[in-house]
Amino acid sequence: MNASSREASLVGLLPVGVMLCVIVEEYTGSATVGTMANLLAVAMIACLVWRVRASGVAFTVIGLALLGWSAATRPDWMPTAMEAVQRGAMVVALFTALSAIRTAAMGSEAILECGRFLARQPPGRRYTALTIGGHLFGLILLYGAISLLGSLATESAAADPDQERRRHRVRRMLVAIQRGFAATLCWSPLGFSMAITIAIVPGASWSAVVLPCVVSALMMMAAGWALDTIFRPHVTPMPRAPETGRWLVRLRPLLLLLAVVITGVAALHLLTGVEVIGVVMSVVPVVAILWIALQPAPRGAGAMAHTGARIMQFVTQEIPAYRGEIVLLFMAGFIGTLGSLLLVPLVKAQGLDFGALPPLLIVVAMVWIVPLTGQLGMNPILAVSLLVPLLPSPAEMGVPPAALVAAITGGWALSGATSPFTASVLIAATLGRVTPREVGLRWNGLYTLVVGVLLSLWVLILALL
Repeated sequence: MNASSREASLVGLLPVGVMLCVIVEEYTGSATVGTMANLLAVAMIACLVWRVRASGVAFTVIGLALLGWSAATRPDWMPTAMEAVQRGAMVVALFTALSAIRTAAMGSEAILECGRFLARQPPGRRYTALTIGGHLFGLILLYGAISLLGSLATESAAADPDQERRRHRVRRMLVAIQRGFAATLCWSPLGFSMAITIAIVPGASWSAVVLPCVVSALMMMAAGWALDTIFRPHVTPMPRAPETGRWLVRLRPLLLLLAVVITGVAALHLLTGVEVIGVVMSVVPVVAILWIALQPAPRGAGAMAHTGARIMQFVTQEIPAYRGEIVLLFMAGFIGTLGSLLLVPLVKAQGLDFGALPPLLIVVAMVWIVPLTGQLGMNPILAVSLLVPLLPSPAEMGVPPAALVAAITGGWALSGATSPFTASVLIAATLGRVTPREVGLRWNGLYTLVVGVLLSLWVLILALL
């Protein structure tokens, strides 16, 4: 290994260090540890920005420009900048933790077999199976669920000799997986949508909003199933052997993993009072390490040695490979937070008062604004971090925090289904061999309108309770 490769491998230690510091800060409230997390995050970006694509460099330049503007116009620019760095560090820490369990899952043959079972379902059950699968896998793998299940689904469809039938089949399977994944963004404690929204909506907590947000997810999946049933193309299915095996038995490894993670997160959140993002970052890597330790080791290797080797591979190879995502995620959090802190006084100076708007209009508007900004290329982390601080708090509007959280995460989920710039749409487009705009607007256009109306009605009900 040459010096450049060795340096690139060691860069993976920085995101892991950020994660560990953020976890300690969440549990102890230590300002010193928080400062360490910020310093490591800045060092991480300084090391990685030279190894990423133009989009990552552009985001970094925008962030530096905002930092310069802040330093030139605000006497308190340093605390403001540190708050923005802290938000970016939190996003990177969560991404690192979730990447750990994604790595463990992709190395598990039992989990892969769960995906194959879902992809082999007959036409009458296939959409439902893949929607549920996209949701369950999405809780653990995030957008990696679309890549995994989508690859298995397109592989199973490749055997169909009828080109027209194969095209419809691939589209329906990818749409089912993508919509199932998007629904996780409404409520999952393991996702960026909930972590970011809870952090910036005053008075919100995951335990208080999870049930209304689960209802949002169920509405999204039910609407997708209804639209697929109504508009399903009438083609003769390809003869195939019936899939055998009970669902609970075949999906047991995935369900057990989800039960351990979700139960652990909920229990620790309630016992310690630590915000759910801190609990997720502490629980998920531990579960990932234990899961790797329980997986069969290569012949001649002990369980401890195999686990240690996998951890080192994750730190020195897999994390550095995510350098583009890490830079974009950090800068989205940084730009959104710093931008909002700079915009708030400007908005007030211009006499703009969002508090004068009807509260119900503000709540419903968030369902639609987030996916609209996605069409303009804005990362939801950036859009939400930038826009929500400009709004009056739920207490000032006289609405429950759950209503605003459900509106934001619902809009985030719609952005995940429609924005041609999100990873979920890009992966589905690649697997379906179509453009991202076709996936976002043609495949999911009507779905987005229907679900947007349903979510608007739902958040109105929540706001009036």
